[in-house]
Amino acid sequence: MIRKGMFLSNRYEILEKVGSGGMSDVYKAKCHKLNRFVAIKVLKSEFSEDKNFVTKFRAEAQNAAGLAHPNIVSVYDVGVDRGMYYIVMELIEGITLKQYIARKKRLSVKEAVSISIQVAQGIECAHNNNIIHRDIKPQNVIISRDGKVKVADFGIARATSVNTHTTNAMGSVHYISPEQASNGPVDEKSDIYSLGITMYEMLTGHVPFDGDSTVTIALQHIQKHVPRLSEELPNIPVSVEKIVLKCTQNVPDRRYLKISSLITDLKRALLNPDDDFVQLDEEKKTDTVILTDQDKIAIANGAGKVEQIVEKDDVEDKDDPFYEEPPTTLEKVFMFVGIGIVLVFLVVAVAMIPKIFSDGKEPDRDIDVETETLDPTLAQVPNLYELSEEDARTTLHSRQLGIKYDYAFDDNVEKGFVCAQSEEPNAIVEKNSTIFVTISNGAERIQIPEKIVGKDVEAATLELNNAGFEVEVAYSYSTSAIGTVLSHDPDGKVELARGTVITLNVSRGKEANVDGITLATVPSVATKSREKAESALKSAGFKIGPIKEVFSETHEAGTVIRMTAKPGAQLPTGSTVGMVVSLGSENPETETVENITDEQPTEDASSQTQTYSASYTFAIEDMIDATGEHLTSGAITIYVDGKKVPVDPAYARLESWPGDYAFTVTESYSGPATLQLYVDNAVVIDKQIELQ
Repeated sequence: MIRKGMFLSNRYEILEKVGSGGMSDVYKAKCHKLNRFVAIKVLKSEFSEDKNFVTKFRAEAQNAAGLAHPNIVSVYDVGVDRGMYYIVMELIEGITLKQYIARKKRLSVKEAVSISIQVAQGIECAHNNNIIHRDIKPQNVIISRDGKVKVADFGIARATSVNTHTTNAMGSVHYISPEQASNGPVDEKSDIYSLGITMYEMLTGHVPFDGDSTVTIALQHIQKHVPRLSEELPNIPVSVEKIVLKCTQNVPDRRYLKISSLITDLKRALLNPDDDFVQLDEEKKTDTVILTDQDKIAIANGAGKVEQIVEKDDVEDKDDPFYEEPPTTLEKVFMFVGIGIVLVFLVVAVAMIPKIFSDGKEPDRDIDVETETLDPTLAQVPNLYELSEEDARTTLHSRQLGIKYDYAFDDNVEKGFVCAQSEEPNAIVEKNSTIFVTISNGAERIQIPEKIVGKDVEAATLELNNAGFEVEVAYSYSTSAIGTVLSHDPDGKVELARGTVITLNVSRGKEANVDGITLATVPSVATKSREKAESALKSAGFKIGPIKEVFSETHEAGTVIRMTAKPGAQLPTGSTVGMVVSLGSENPETETVENITDEQPTEDASSQTQTYSASYTFAIEDMIDATGEHLTSGAITIYVDGKKVPVDPAYARLESWPGDYAFTVTESYSGPATLQLYVDNAVVIDKQIELQ
């Protein structure tokens, strides 16, 4: 039973329930490992024992996990805890498209087309990865608060590498394609049909087909044409109406064959909605849909009564808005004569155009049109940026320019669109020149280097940084040596975007007070000479680890700045402790002011104020909170004997520390003092120092 406050896999804290579906419930949760909010889809308990549902649930995670696109809800993790199967996803603060339509009743043409473009781009990513969604509907489209549109729920998706047919788990009946409803082969064009129905609903506020049963609605998709939008919306732009008609053709091959072609037309409709540019392949009236005996039985059972089924071959459907009487022989003759006359008129009109323009006013010019003064052997290079591969070729060929492609990763330009060109826009080149065009492969995806586990944390961090990842470190008790990488998240089995944060789980040594382990206390050797420090560590029962030498303005040459283990920590006897030793100042002064001014009189000793000081180095690896987690950010404040003291601006926030913080305390008294460092008002370091 899922309840508020419980943890899944000791990582995800359930905060509240945010939704529910047929198979699963969705909760808002917090990932305490990466400190972010997520959505968790949990398979309902009644399905957890059903292998078929569990397999389908896992398939959803697998289908979506490989899809990385701004218009697809990201999947982060999948797991099982106490018999509860769950998927961890990106949390989108917003509402579904279905709720948005219900709220607005009907969307404007511009808004509907804009949303459709984003949905289509998400579907295109799935299709490019050989995944058919099979359940596109407004309920599976989420609109975030900032207006971003994302496709969710790949629960019944299928890979196109298989001869995909529908099963009992078919898509929602109001949006189902005819071939999906009739258990036929399903491909990319089925998702295009469902998107067309979704567009219809956005524009009208309702679905095109409804009924008393799912069978009745499904058969309407098979037998009927989706009504023309202009029947309900007289002012609908012709391009938008034809796009919806083309998406929702009963015969799959009369729809858009690829989602990329639909996206191109949607973008054009957004700019020029009244242009009639969509090519429809109208359905021939000899095409019929034959109902099987199983279909007839389903209709009878679904409606709860026996209905007489009439084949479309037997009676012509004259109420069909697409129905036309077959032409007679005489009508055919007149039709061909009329076509001939129109063609002659067009030829004459084209021939007269130069005469008309030379005798009259100048024709209207495009903004990007070449000027009359341009040498006829030259051409102006167009701006190809963010055009599709096909549009770039067409545009260049129209100017008698050649094209050659190469491909590269680009974080800012969508896959399949131009991200660079060899000649600047508006540059003048010779006709028949070849323009080199770079097509984006999308954001680069990289893999975590192999064999990170087992390496020292510093070496692992350097290797990950060089590969293009950011690194965060968390510490946990382990029998491995201190500083050894135990695991990392993500685990490296998937490709990730450059800049992804990799969390390293690093050993902090064996936990204190474990039975059978002899523990020893790490002595404080800071400011001692290297020889004395090594002697003290060996006497306490520790081995000497790596010695790192660095320049220091606050520590004398040969003295210890810090250790790899925290002073006072309880570690197993025989543990290795390394040290950082000072090389002294990098730029030592050869003379002091006192040496130069020996002969000048000094002030009376009674008029001088005696000061006492002590230095302490705050090591980055010592920034650990009360739970043992390594701190990487927060505001720094320092107190000496309860009095707040100034902090170097470079160290005012932990995330901006350029290195360990060597802090010098200066007071007017000598003896012991309490030095405390706080991160976000929580004490992290509490030390006794000696002012002298």
